[in-house]
Amino acid sequence: EVQLVESGGGLVQAGGSLRLSCAASGFTFDDYSIGWFRQAPGKEREGVSCISSSDGSTYYADSVKGRFTISSDNAKNTVYLQMNSLKPEDTAVYYCAATWAIVVVTSPNEYHYWGQGTQVTVSS
Repeated sequence: EVQLVESGGGLVQAGGSLRLSCAASGFTFDDYSIGWFRQAPGKEREGVSCISSSDGSTYYADSVKGRFTISSDNAKNTVYLQMNSLKPEDTAVYYCAATWAIVVVTSPNEYHYWGQGTQVTVSS
């Protein structure tokens, strides 16, 4: 059974940091690219960051460039999202997802497996 389990969300003040983890099981981790998405109330799900399984190339949304860092530990089948200098507008449910594509994919429609999400709340 394919599973993606996010953790690390919580409540933090503006300017603070959080590290999200996405633990994967049930599939060959090295064959999948992983993306982080977020969805705020009343808004569409948006791509935050992605990492390719083929060469480790990454993508960041303009809104998080320079503040968020995605990384992968293949030995642990885990992808991390280090979030620094958090802003109230980063408040959302964050999801990780896996795609068979070996390149960076930013559309949520291209992802095949999803985690249940973890809430990130940034207070001003």
